[in-house]
Amino acid sequence: MKPFALDRPESAAAAVRAVADDPKAAYLAGGTNLVDHLKLGIASPGLLVDVSRLTSSDVHEDDDGGLVVGAGVRNSDLAADRRVRERYPVLAEALLSGASGQLRNMATTGGNPLQRTRCVYFQDVTTPCNKRSPGSGCSALGGYTRHHAILGASEQCVATHPSDMAVALAVLDARVRVLGPAGERVLPFTDLHRLPGDRPDRDTVLGHGDLITEITLPATAWSRRSAYRKVRDRASYAFALISVAAAVSLVDGVLDDVRVAFGGVAHKPWRAHRAEEVLRGARPSAEVFRAAADAELDDARPLEGIDGGNAFKVRLARRTLTAVLRDLTTEEGNR
Repeated sequence: MKPFALDRPESAAAAVRAVADDPKAAYLAGGTNLVDHLKLGIASPGLLVDVSRLTSSDVHEDDDGGLVVGAGVRNSDLAADRRVRERYPVLAEALLSGASGQLRNMATTGGNPLQRTRCVYFQDVTTPCNKRSPGSGCSALGGYTRHHAILGASEQCVATHPSDMAVALAVLDARVRVLGPAGERVLPFTDLHRLPGDRPDRDTVLGHGDLITEITLPATAWSRRSAYRKVRDRASYAFALISVAAAVSLVDGVLDDVRVAFGGVAHKPWRAHRAEEVLRGARPSAEVFRAAADAELDDARPLEGIDGGNAFKVRLARRTLTAVLRDLTTEEGNR
C-alpha cells in the first residue's frame, strides 16, 4: 500500500490549480478505473484531488435545443434520462451495454471517456508495456491479441480503447468543454483521443491539470434514428470485441445523412468517415452496407498471436455494421 494525500477543493478552478501544480497529482471522480489501477500498481499518485462534487450533475438544454451534460452526471442517470433515450438512443444503448449496474451508478460522464485500455499486458506490471512504461516494449505483439487493434495501431502499441459511451459520443458529433491551467476551451469529441504513434502513454490530447467539465450533444434530426450494438465474449460485464454506433436519416428512401463509428478496433473510438462517404446519398441495401464496411476496413491490419490472432475482427466488424444499418433503415428502425 502506497500512501497518498486526498484534497477536496471548493471549486473546479481550485482543483485544476492543485493538479497542475503537482506532477504526481490526479483527479478522482467515480474512481471506477483509477481505484483498479491503484490496486494493480499501474498508478501511484501522490495526491488525489476529489472533483466528484465540483462538476455539474445536471442535464439541461442549451439555446440550440441540444443537451448539455455535466461531467458529474452518473452513467446510470444519463442512460435513464428521457431526453437521451428519445433523442439520442445510441448513447443510452451504449451506456447500458457497459460494465454493470453498480459501476454505472458510480461512473461519471467526464470520467468514462478517459478510462484506460484493458489490455492484459498494460494491467500486468510484470510485463513490458510502452503505454505503462514508455520505451519498455509491447508485449502484445505476438502475444494475446484477440481484443487488440486492427486499425490505427503502431509498433509501439496495439491496445484498444474500452469505452462504449465514447463510441456513441463520437458518432453524435459531441463537444467537450475542458477547464485547464490556461482557461476554458471546447473541442470536438472526435479530437479528444489520439492514436498511439510513438507516444502510446498519451491516450488523449488533454494536458496535466485539464479537467472535463461538460459534454454537449448537438440538436440533430438524425440522432433520433440511431443505435449501438456491442459484440463481446459474454452477455454482460465484458468489453467489446467489436461495437458499432450509427445514426441515419432517410429522405425519399435515400440515406440523406449518416454517422458511423466503431469500438474495439483502435486506440480511440474510430469514426468511420470512409464508410459514411459510401453511404451518404445511396439507397439502403446489403450491397451498399458491405461496400461501406469494406471501404472503412480496407486499411485494417489484423495481428497474429498465440491465441490465433484477431483477423476475425475484420469479418465481425463488417457483419455488425451491416446488421446495424439494416435495422436502422427498416420501418422498425425508424424511431
